[in-house]
Amino acid sequence: MQTQGVVPAILPFHIIGGVLALVFGYTALFATKGAPLHRKSGTFFVFAMVAMSLTGALMAFLDPSPSSQIAGLLTFYFVTTALLTVKRREEPQRIDIALTLFAVAVAIFAFKAGFELARTGRPEMGPMFVFGAVGLMAAIGDVRVMRAGGIHGRRRIARHLWRMCFAMWVAAASFFWGPPGRVPEVIRIPALLPIPVLLPVVVMLYWLWRIRVKDTLSTLMARTRHETLALRTKEQAS
Repeated sequence: MQTQGVVPAILPFHIIGGVLALVFGYTALFATKGAPLHRKSGTFFVFAMVAMSLTGALMAFLDPSPSSQIAGLLTFYFVTTALLTVKRREEPQRIDIALTLFAVAVAIFAFKAGFELARTGRPEMGPMFVFGAVGLMAAIGDVRVMRAGGIHGRRRIARHLWRMCFAMWVAAASFFWGPPGRVPEVIRIPALLPIPVLLPVVVMLYWLWRIRVKDTLSTLMARTRHETLALRTKEQAS
């Protein structure tokens, strides 16, 4: 009975956090990267996601739901590490170690839940293995960053980008692909519901391509033009 009273008390905070996360998240996706609007909306997105993910995980523990527990905890980890990534710090700190261990624990929890669901043949086992693999890969990335003494340049931006977009994808999927009554009937158009869910993934892939491929090609082309111009100048001088 106590649990039944706690969950309804937490639910409004979870809903408000989720709504604000979607508003600030989509704003950050389309705002000019690095501009004040992007930074502020991104920061508010993180705070809203922390509220949504932790309240969601708490409700899932009170009313047992392994998938919601893992999704909430992993989302909290991703938005927190994404925010810490853009904070200018010279070397890793204790919080980085704690969050890495946290990700490993959640990944183990996800794999354990996945194997338990697999024994009963329940389809929920698939997302558990996906969450476990993603959490483990993220933890490995944390270890690499700490061993390197930090992260800078394009790698820092890419790390921040994919972690924020993954968290945004979880928030969008839980809302638009969640229970039917969650989406207002006015905007409940089945053919269009995948768009807001897949949008964070598309934006992530575009910016990762731009950061890692396009900018690299632009740098190489600029360097080639500079070397060609220098060679021509040298030939003319001789």
